[in-house]
Amino acid sequence: MSIILDHVNYVYGEDTPLAVHALNDICLKIPDGQFIGIIGHTGSGKSTLMQHMNGLIRATGGHIYFNGEDIYDKDYDMKKLRSKVGLVFQYPEHQLFEIDVFSDVCFGPKNLGLDKKEVELRAYDALKKVGLPDELFYQSPFELSGGQKRRVAIAGVLAMKPEVLILDEPTAGLDPVGVSELMHLLQDVCRQQNTTIILSTHDIDVVPIYADVIDVMDQGHVIAHGTPEEIFAQPELLRSHHLRLPRISHLLEILQKEDGWDVDASVSTISGARKELLHHAAN
Repeated sequence: MSIILDHVNYVYGEDTPLAVHALNDICLKIPDGQFIGIIGHTGSGKSTLMQHMNGLIRATGGHIYFNGEDIYDKDYDMKKLRSKVGLVFQYPEHQLFEIDVFSDVCFGPKNLGLDKKEVELRAYDALKKVGLPDELFYQSPFELSGGQKRRVAIAGVLAMKPEVLILDEPTAGLDPVGVSELMHLLQDVCRQQNTTIILSTHDIDVVPIYADVIDVMDQGHVIAHGTPEEIFAQPELLRSHHLRLPRISHLLEILQKEDGWDVDASVSTISGARKELLHHAAN
């Protein structure tokens, strides 16, 4: 297991009248090489949970293990953890600060103590992986579009060659083409490099297409864990926690309940829906 959360709790403003329990007894095991989707409404605890995974926030209770080591042990090297567990925030402009794109992407591997040639090779490779055109390499990152900034932020983390890549709402504000391109990129990173991807999102429709496993959060709890098929087979559970079904599943649910069609409403992808509709048509 690459990451294990063992009864993790977190309280904002602990021991004050304004204390807020953001995480409540979280127990998760995240295997190597999986694509994990974390869904939940605003304020459910997704971002807080993700910032615990690379040590940005310290739990007020419980333990977190990375590759078998407790990250809260006195002698644990947090710098090593953050070189292996990369975090991309929802607003990538908060992570960009260098004079040009290439320098920004070089920053992470340079801090690992690598020589200049290796740093630059990693930066170039990462920028090519995220599909940024060469003519933008020496442009100020602040002159880029939102989607381009997101690619640069992801490249900066990829250049460190993390074992785990955590992304908080990476598709927010992107147009449909941008969403598709970014999600395909992350899927390739997961499959080709065996990098664990942990992604939180409000975009329910992209989750079943890319995620191997989904965790559903509400009020600081993980209230459901399973494959996309298992999660979206529980529409009332999702709705009771302020979430909707993917649009494909909702359409099949309408056809099933209102029109009496013999289809599986837990199907949540276009390819799966096509099979269901062809099956219904054949019968």
